[in-house]
Formats: sequence, structure tokens, C-alpha cells
Amino acid sequence: MNQKMKAMVIYDPAGPEKFVLEEREIPNVKAGWTLVKIKGFGINHSEIFTRKGLSPDVQFPRILGIECVGQVVETTRRDLQIGQKIVSIMGEMGRAFDGSYAEYALLPNEQIYPVDSQLSWSELAAVPETYYTAFGSFKNLQIKEGDSILVRATTSGVGLAFLKLVKAQFPQNRVVGAVRSLAKKDLLQQQGFDEIILDERGVLQAEEKFDKILELVGPATLKNSFDHIQSAGIICNTGQLGGKWYVEEFDPIVEIKNNSFFTSFYSGNVSQQLIDELFSYIDTYQINVSPQRIFSLEQIPAAHSYIESQAGFGKVVVLND
Repeated sequence: MNQKMKAMVIYDPAGPEKFVLEEREIPNVKAGWTLVKIKGFGINHSEIFTRKGLSPDVQFPRILGIECVGQVVETTRRDLQIGQKIVSIMGEMGRAFDGSYAEYALLPNEQIYPVDSQLSWSELAAVPETYYTAFGSFKNLQIKEGDSILVRATTSGVGLAFLKLVKAQFPQNRVVGAVRSLAKKDLLQQQGFDEIILDERGVLQAEEKFDKILELVGPATLKNSFDHIQSAGIICNTGQLGGKWYVEEFDPIVEIKNNSFFTSFYSGNVSQQLIDELFSYIDTYQINVSPQRIFSLEQIPAAHSYIESQAGFGKVVVLND
């Protein structure tokens, strides 16, 4: 295949204005790989970190993008059909090899996940990384009826997706969001949060304790989260949106308070079974997975700027024509 494709390339760690829209050769299929026509993808915070040069293993220039939805164009995997609808998440996509910020991507066979879904492409594009992460966290937190739940980094795509997953099955459960600014309090409560509390320099401005805590800020606020967990409660550390990767001087005997439980979810552990379970859950509970904002491939710099701005809210996707 010698046709051309559009791709958004970053040559050096920089701001979003340094993305370059290029015309490139569509990759040729090789043994063990599948060529995918990309219909859409979500923009993720990890891609912003990489663009800034905060992923030391990533070499530039690079086409970023750690997820996509699309259709099989050509493959060396026998169980895949041409035109089949698929999602792909993580692996080293957009890191060790070029990712989804393009019209086509060449992806390893083992990270192609067929899906049977009636969702539109824009809805489907909002699901893979964000809802997979939220769903894995939801399962690890072992949410049950009556649980009181805290979400830290409430305005993130994962935070809002998690809220939808919880409220779909447990509409009466109290879900509280923690934010660094109350500017979006009304908007967040319109989304379904029962209360919004202030997170001031990593410290919750409330005394309440919760049965379950989804920790998306990560090591920067984790110790404070243990001050707000009920006896036998569960904290799931899924994100690192606070920009801190490790917890220093963490003595689990002391820090894991109130006979609570500490777990995590890493979206890099991808399985077809969990993906199938996620789409079944979305279908069963008729969850609205529509993105907050839709951009085109050419508008990726604007999409990055939006997510990094004070206005940034919820899931942002890019759709190809």
C-alpha cells in the first residue's frame, strides 16, 4: 500500500503549538502486525506528559496516541476480518512506535481487540482508555449498594466516567468529588456528583470519611486519602494526575489506616475479557458515553490546549473524516 495519510507529528518536547501536520506513507503490514484505519481516539493526559518530554523512554520525532478505535485494513492475524471494528489501547503505542494521531496506524496483533458495539464512532472513541480505566477501578473498589464514595481529580475524563458507571448501577450511592477549584461545582453536580469539596494543596477541606476512594491525583494526595477512609474501606490508586510518581517514606503498616485496603488499577493490563465486560456493562445500563468535546486531526493542538486549560472538562476525542 503506497497511499498517503495525514499524521500529527511532534519533533521535540514542547507545547501543543509545535505539533506538525504531515503527509506520510501509510505503513506497510509486516509479520505480527495489523494495519488499522483510525476512525477516532481520545486525548489522554499521559500523551500531554509525553509531549512535554516527561516520558524519558520516548524518542522523538513521534506520532503520539495511546488508544484508537477503527477498522482492520490489512492483517496477519487469522481471526481478524477486513473491515472489522476494533479498539486498541496502550502497549507501546505512541511511545516505542507511532500511535493514533493519524489516519492509519500499524499495530501489534496482540493489542487489537475486536468489539461488537452499536455505539457511534464518536461514542466509541470516548470509551477505550477512559472507560476501561474507570471500569477496572470500579471493579477493584468492589462497589456495593450503600457505599459512600470519594473521587479525587473529579473533572478528569476518568473521574466523570467512573461517576457514570457507579450511578448507572447504584443511583442512590453518595458520590463526592474533590477539586482544586470550586469554579465547576455546579457543572459537576449537574453531571451527578452529590457534593463537591475543595482539595486545597492536597488536603481535603472536609472531615467526612468514605467507604471507597478513587485516587486519580495519585501519590501527591494518597496519604491524605487514608485520613478519609472508613474502617475496612478500599482506596484504589489509578491516576498520577498530581504529577508525582512515587510516595516517599510510605510505611504501609502505619499509612494504611483504619484496617482499610489499598489496591490499584493499571490500564496497561489489557484483556479482551475485561473489554467485553465493559461494553456489556455500557449496553446493559445504557450509559451515555458521549464525549464532552470533539476535535479533528488538524485540531489536535487546540485539543491539547483545551485539556490543559482551566476550561478543560471531561473526555475529549478526535474524529477522522
